[in-house]
Amino acid sequence: MIVLRAALVALVTTTATAARATDCPRKDTLGTARVMTVNPQAFPRVGLKSFPQTLPLADKEVVLTFDDGPFPATTTKVLAALASECVQATFFLIGRNAEANPAIVRKIAASGHSIGHHTWSHRPLDKIGQPQALEEIDRGIAADEMALNGTATRLPSTPFFRFPGFASTPALLAHLQSRGIAVFGADLWASDWNPMTPDQQLQLLTARLDEEGKGVILLHDTKAQTAKMLPAFLQYLKRNGYKVVHLAASQQIKSSSHDR
Repeated sequence: MIVLRAALVALVTTTATAARATDCPRKDTLGTARVMTVNPQAFPRVGLKSFPQTLPLADKEVVLTFDDGPFPATTTKVLAALASECVQATFFLIGRNAEANPAIVRKIAASGHSIGHHTWSHRPLDKIGQPQALEEIDRGIAADEMALNGTATRLPSTPFFRFPGFASTPALLAHLQSRGIAVFGADLWASDWNPMTPDQQLQLLTARLDEEGKGVILLHDTKAQTAKMLPAFLQYLKRNGYKVVHLAASQQIKSSSHDR
């Protein structure tokens, strides 16, 4: 009964859509194996590094996520690497970077990637008090939406959010859940905030991935070492039978007076 209930939850909260490498104009690419639509009501927060629950991925399935962009010198290289393998990812944008680089925001979306939110300026939200934290969240969403759609709304097109440094509070988590916004942690990461060579980063990340076997991966598209490492990492995924899952929102969240 428990297994059946879990299967039903996965069925009604995620949808698989074929988007395989065979759909790519270039042969022998990694491709995106499927699209998973995430229902924030069923999965209000995911990522085993921060929370007890994560997305229902099969063995050898990975979700690629990138934080802190857009940053022209490196985000464009990350996008090129993903495009070369017909792979989709989720980008958690910093609002002030989106405001400064709206053309890149639109390019991310036009390339088929999902856009999540990562506050206005990457301040640690657990240190600044609830009112300022909410302003950071809402100002970031508004800047991202302005760059993406030309409207500075606090209602996100894709209701995905990641806390800077995973520094959440119970009150902020409850607030975001009340607004139908899913909070993303991660299952593993490359520690690319630490200086290292692309080869060192590749070895670290692949060792962690092989140990976990699957998961939501955190990277940073603002890091030159990550941009240089990414083509080799995508080749590693392809050689070793990993499948990339792309995330999309299951539904638009409802507007309220707070969101306008």
